[in-house]
Amino acid sequence: MRPEGREIGSEFHWDPALLLTVAREGHLPAGHQLFATGCGAMSALLRRLAQPGRLHVPSFFCMGVAEALSADMPLAWYRHRPDGRGPRFETLRARPGDVVLAQNLFGRDDGEAWHDWIDANPDVIVVEDHSHDPFGPWAESSTAPYAVASLRKTLPLPDGGLLWSPRGLPVPAPAGEPSTGAHLKLTAMLLKSAWLDGRPIAKETFRELQGRGEQTLLGSAGPPSEFTAAVLPVLNIARVRTASTRNARALSALLGLECDVPRGAAPFRVQLLCPDEQSRDDLLRHLAGHGIFAPVHWRQDRGGVWSGDEESAELADRILTVPVDHRCGPADVHRAAQVLGGKPARSTKPRPLAAQR
Repeated sequence: MRPEGREIGSEFHWDPALLLTVAREGHLPAGHQLFATGCGAMSALLRRLAQPGRLHVPSFFCMGVAEALSADMPLAWYRHRPDGRGPRFETLRARPGDVVLAQNLFGRDDGEAWHDWIDANPDVIVVEDHSHDPFGPWAESSTAPYAVASLRKTLPLPDGGLLWSPRGLPVPAPAGEPSTGAHLKLTAMLLKSAWLDGRPIAKETFRELQGRGEQTLLGSAGPPSEFTAAVLPVLNIARVRTASTRNARALSALLGLECDVPRGAAPFRVQLLCPDEQSRDDLLRHLAGHGIFAPVHWRQDRGGVWSGDEESAELADRILTVPVDHRCGPADVHRAAQVLGGKPARSTKPRPLAAQR
């Protein structure tokens, strides 16, 4: 039996209502390359650069991606936590020949501090990760040598990694064939759409396809699926960003939280910080029991690949993301706020961006 109300979060379904009536040109950066995944695009770039140094990774980052990239370049870590203070450049000890991965964490940064750091360190290659807001003002005004974004984090696509050079430098092309994982994920998206319409589709069917497809797709440096390549020019990205931003602001207001982001930016959902890991996991179960499936960004296994920064790992133990994206209407946002009411969670409450520089 489904929980009362529509499902909130989990994997995207396919919705043809998000297509434009006329294809749009110029929404992707000049000279870009499309890959199956953002991780694969980043890996292809590192192999092309063949730099002799290390890859510097933020301490609050996807550990699975970091582990995959460690096969291309040895890792170093610098401190960037979701505490509103931005990157701590005093911990970024990059040398000529190194590569630095900068990220727009939860779409809440404006990139000005990175712009200054890049200018002051011309012998270090910076690659910006814009996966949380690929079409935001920082991504569009970037001056970094390279930038990358995993499109399927914010857009209803089965795959897609965007790689470009804001400076017009050459970027590698994908190699090989599209991943079969994208086809599995697209099938899951179509079946989920039918399930949401009340058709006799077992939820376990599309969930299994989605999970298997994601595992098959991970790290692919091949081209995107034909579906993703065909849909991108006609996808109403502005509508997706506007709706997601409206919902993040609305939920933040209902919970009495701040949603302070740069002008024109689309914050990546709403992050909550619980008192400890147990209360976070309890809250995840409570939300799931009401049909709200909240992801965790990002778990750090201290026995495996992790940042070595205990405070970042401790934050990762306590944080979750409430998935009020473009699929939600006002009733969904109000229901999420009601379900969260009285639970032991509080916002990370980022400081104003001016305080991060």
